[in-house]
Amino acid sequence: MMSTDKKKRFTTKLIIVPIALAYIALSYLSLQRGNSLLIGIVLVLLSMIPFLLRFERRERKARELMLIAVMAAVATVSRIPFATLLPGFTPVTFVVIVSGVVFGAEAGWMVGAATALVSNFFLGQGAWTPWQMFAWGMVGYTAGLFAHKSVWRQKRLPLALFGAAWGFLYGWIMNLTLALDQWVQTRSWEAVLGKYLTGLPFEFIHALANVFFILVFSNSWIALLERYRRKYGMLERLETVEEEIAILNPKQGG
Repeated sequence: MMSTDKKKRFTTKLIIVPIALAYIALSYLSLQRGNSLLIGIVLVLLSMIPFLLRFERRERKARELMLIAVMAAVATVSRIPFATLLPGFTPVTFVVIVSGVVFGAEAGWMVGAATALVSNFFLGQGAWTPWQMFAWGMVGYTAGLFAHKSVWRQKRLPLALFGAAWGFLYGWIMNLTLALDQWVQTRSWEAVLGKYLTGLPFEFIHALANVFFILVFSNSWIALLERYRRKYGMLERLETVEEEIAILNPKQGG
């Protein structure tokens, strides 16, 4: 008999395989027809399926989902005024990173994706929305993975470097929406490179904003959210549970 964990892993693999095949098929058809917009939207939406399935499979309390909604609302509210006054210099990525650091990779992904979707109801929906959902979702997801490898990585300097890197990575992901269309029309890698070079000032501003908000606010935000998480036992990270078991049962853990 196959164990429950093995069944879940097997089911997940069965789902991911057709998704990967769909990537290849849609990429070929879209590029053949010159429809770069379709390939961008579909591939980003398909890439979200494994995250949603993984998040849905774990049992969540109502207050945990409420906390994710609150963090997404905070990021949304913080984006709107900055987007009109100084585009690029916003605390959104900072809020998403902190969410991933404190509540884990999956919660960080949900906060990032939800922030992009909800905030664009005020700033304007478009073909860029799925890309923003994917990019900010990956910010939160990788922040959770990055911070949970070591306590040292939750300090300001490592997080500031992480935020600076994502200031550029976020822009490069978003530039794909234009770069794909540019390449389909011209078949010129020089034109694609030109698009990325044009966006470098905006990526630099985004990276600078991430570093600023992390250096100034990360310690207080992480401490506050960590106390809240521990007090109510919400969104317990898998790594934390394993560490506690190892401490309580040293023989089993060793």
